[in-house]
Amino acid sequence: MSRVLIIGAGGVGSVVAHKCAMNSDVFTDIILASRTKSKCDKIAAEIREMHGVTIRTDAVDADVVAEMVALIRKYEPKLVINVALPYQDLPIMDACLETRTHYMDTANYEPKDVAKFEYSWQWAYKERFEQAGIMALLGCGFDPGATQVFTAYAAKHHFDEMHYLDIVDCNAGNHGKAFATNFNPEINIREITQPGRYWENGEWVEIPAMSQHKPIDYPEIGPKESYVLYHEELESLVKNFPTLKRARFWMTFGQAYLTHLEVLQNVGMTSIQPINFGGQQIVPLEFLKAVLPAPDTLGENYSGQTSIGCQIKGVKDGEDRTYYIWNNCDHAETYKEVRGQAVSYTTGVPAMIGAMLMLRGDWMKAGVWNCEELDPDPFIEQMNKQGLPVQERVNVPLPHEY
Repeated sequence: MSRVLIIGAGGVGSVVAHKCAMNSDVFTDIILASRTKSKCDKIAAEIREMHGVTIRTDAVDADVVAEMVALIRKYEPKLVINVALPYQDLPIMDACLETRTHYMDTANYEPKDVAKFEYSWQWAYKERFEQAGIMALLGCGFDPGATQVFTAYAAKHHFDEMHYLDIVDCNAGNHGKAFATNFNPEINIREITQPGRYWENGEWVEIPAMSQHKPIDYPEIGPKESYVLYHEELESLVKNFPTLKRARFWMTFGQAYLTHLEVLQNVGMTSIQPINFGGQQIVPLEFLKAVLPAPDTLGENYSGQTSIGCQIKGVKDGEDRTYYIWNNCDHAETYKEVRGQAVSYTTGVPAMIGAMLMLRGDWMKAGVWNCEELDPDPFIEQMNKQGLPVQERVNVPLPHEY
């Protein structure tokens, strides 16, 4: 029996729970918990209606290690799948250490009071997880996650040396809202308003937020204006693939989104510094999150596709080679399957796949690991089976120059 405990009942948590239920031969017992049990109950009812599988639900404050420890001891799962907020990574890892339970997440730790994310805090757990004989799998969504698997797959099958990597992420969908974020608004806005960074010639180059951009041609979608951001998988990829001379992350944003964001920044609504309001302390960005549409409400009537992949240039057998590996995902189709939009789906399905590979033993070893450090082949195989088919182009001109 493989019992899993899923923490988080937002858009991604819902997709993970649905997909685990759809693979009940591996996930034989599923518990979904979050701060608000009613959200878990709603997801459980959908799963029972759509897939004929019953899952259990519970409530927990994942910021509190003692509550997480009590919940883990109550259900004794083999694996905790953390799809809560990045602030909660370390408390959940601490609880897994105390109970000797395997752990995985989809985004690296971020302190609540500083808009900064890096792997150092979680990599510091490596020796303790090894000594406890348990595994922590970090950042197993799409980006991070599948993009690292794509890079490892390229290194294994297509290159002797990889020199240039561009991760390209396009959401060409339309949800019909004036302004909404496709995952947690607080995390999304913190991510894109901090300075951009990319790796070049052995060092990090920092640039003003959203200052480098150009059109990139995405398969089945066409050219979309794409912006250089800093994204966490770059940190581990340049560490694990030292032949990379440059590594960048690109993401698309529509002009209406950018205009709204600029206005919100100008009036202080994206600030994470507490202010006094009506005799109490509030954080403007947390208030903004409360009034924006919740990502898990965007799925119905969402149209269009996402396209996320890796464009790589390097050398194979002494010859220059280019390689593009990607997935396109349709918002309307994912809603039919799991009542979720494609951004949640492209994060939740890889999380389920990573959990599956851990439970089956394909990816199980003590310590703290990033996705590119593990065998990419079974992950790619499951992407093709679980609704995220992988496409490739070898030695053709890439959609943008190097």
